Amino acid sequence: MAIRVVDSADVSPDAHLGDGTSVWHLAQVREQAVLGENCIVGRGAYVGTGVRMGDNCKLQNYALVYEPAVLEDGVFVGPAVVFTNDYFPRAVEPDGTLKRGDDWEAVGVTCRTGSSIGARSVCVAPVTIGRWALVAAGSVVTKDVPDFALVAGVPARRIRWVGRAGVPLEAGDAPNTWVCPKTGETYIEDHESLTEAPK
Repeated sequence: MAIRVVDSADVSPDAHLGDGTSVWHLAQVREQAVLGENCIVGRGAYVGTGVRMGDNCKLQNYALVYEPAVLEDGVFVGPAVVFTNDYFPRAVEPDGTLKRGDDWEAVGVTCRTGSSIGARSVCVAPVTIGRWALVAAGSVVTKDVPDFALVAGVPARRIRWVGRAGVPLEAGDAPNTWVCPKTGETYIEDHESLTEAPK
């Protein structure tokens, strides 16, 4: 498969793009970034230095993924999403002098397999978005999101459970079970966590 980088994109020669990956207009991929196979980097999106992305990830238009973010396979990052990377951001020192690029501690956002971050959400590092979790559009994530959780709001809180298909789960017949109305898969809830039922 071919790698596609449009002429107006800015991709560092030190970045690695996997087979089938596309980088669209005005997007920037910085040094030492590693993108897996079949990734899509939308118009105006930014991928910071050393960011790691797995296979089949999608960054929609103007998403800002600052280092040292890690995205596992199949992560969706919606339009205009921001991943922060600084505990205490400042442009200047207390004496008013400009801060240097190397005098702060970078912290990152981690997105586990299959997770989705809705449009214009902000993930305040350091946080981890769990497997197949879904962050609703416009949310501000300030703490870790469990696997399969649907979170929303400012700050984001869990409001439902979702399955691999991304649709809200419905209560099952047995206690503490949830069923995906799209796939029929069953999930088990245990103390604010959700796991897939054995098949």
